[in-house]
Amino acid sequence: MFTLESGAMSRPQRVIAILTALQVRRHTTADVLAAEFGVSTRTILRDVQSLVDADIPVLTERGRYGGISLLPGDQVDLTRLTASEADVFRAVGLDLNRARQLGAESAARGALSKLTTRRRTPQAQRDVMALSLAEVVTVDNRGWFGSEESIDVAAVARDLRRARQLRIHYRRSDAPQSRALVVDPYGLLLRADRWYLIADVDAAPRMFALTRLERWTVLDEPRRLRAGATLGQVAHDLAHALEGRTEVTITALLDANRIDLATRVLGARLRSIDRSARSPRVTITIGYDQIDGVRQLLQFADHLEVTAPPAARELVQRLAQEVALAHS
Repeated sequence: MFTLESGAMSRPQRVIAILTALQVRRHTTADVLAAEFGVSTRTILRDVQSLVDADIPVLTERGRYGGISLLPGDQVDLTRLTASEADVFRAVGLDLNRARQLGAESAARGALSKLTTRRRTPQAQRDVMALSLAEVVTVDNRGWFGSEESIDVAAVARDLRRARQLRIHYRRSDAPQSRALVVDPYGLLLRADRWYLIADVDAAPRMFALTRLERWTVLDEPRRLRAGATLGQVAHDLAHALEGRTEVTITALLDANRIDLATRVLGARLRSIDRSARSPRVTITIGYDQIDGVRQLLQFADHLEVTAPPAARELVQRLAQEVALAHS
């Protein structure tokens, strides 16, 4: 009913798999784990950081002989978890904030307590490690300047577990009012610190941001899902289609000292950066599903100049004139 990121294996499932692998091998590398789970090395390092943040005895070492290790002499036993603790651990991993949103904080704390209870550390090691990992490492997965979700995520999750159709009242981002839809729900997706409802509408997959879900009603009719479709796979396909959709490619000149900003703002839309010219500006390409996407580039102000195609350049010019007129 839950998935926390796109891909064949959700992040909580992958964290459990990493922990299991470390129990068996005691030592491995991020590259090896990335190849095993089909994700990037950076993703593996983020997963390992979540274990470190939870004070699970995982150590990362840089250098030729470095890697990822489960500290010798420590015991982490997944078999000690109750059914409810294992269920919430699979759903949200080690994130107590997400467990609280889903009304499962107690089970999550129980799981975390059992996972971080381990054999007594020898005195010599305690003298060296005066502070716990949690005291010297902190991780905050919230987006910058993000607002709290107003929707009751736990209530949505509770109703989704009834495996019935929903009638939702949902407002599109470009619409002033909501409209009613009957959906066949798969479950919830958490991505980039935002919750989404994944559901079929007339057998076609859709993604609904919970921030724009005004209300919902559980219907008597059981949900009807497409044969073989799963929450994780449908969420992955929707995200892939959204990020990979490109109908127009924009070329622009960007101040070189704004590359980091462009990377954060544009994300996967930033397709290339050409630093070959010896100039205070670099050439970048951006992919949008329609020409109107260049509106996003106005926030770069005079740090960016659209050079192609001509239709995009003309649109930016017209928009700039309208903004100037509105502020005259």
